[in-house]
Amino acid sequence: MKSRARSSGADSRLSVRKSKADKDPNKPKRPPSAFFVFMEDFRKDYKEKHPNVKQVSVIGKAGGDKWKSLSEAEKAPFVSKAEKLKAEYNKKMDAYNNKPTGGPTASGDSDKSRSEVNDEDEEADE
Repeated sequence: MKSRARSSGADSRLSVRKSKADKDPNKPKRPPSAFFVFMEDFRKDYKEKHPNVKQVSVIGKAGGDKWKSLSEAEKAPFVSKAEKLKAEYNKKMDAYNNKPTGGPTASGDSDKSRSEVNDEDEEADE
């Protein structure tokens, strides 16, 4: 009989799980690509022409086929709108990344903890 070699790498991968970092609710959402800007309009038109189709996969497949068949000139309005959305997103991200944090320097406090400050006050009173 063949003996199975036990790999320690597979066991360690199963036992170690990393938790996701919490998402900041104030962080701006990423802008849609030109295809997703196109799909917003396409979904509306497709649902008007085919009201009985409820499957998301069918609508997505039809949208992908239509996008592939469009020429560069026909895609241009969607690309330009996506670029505008990306520019707005970049401005929001700059503002988000450069906002002042609520650290000790912003509130005027020193780096000392409250207990250290209280200890100094007690020493001064003696």
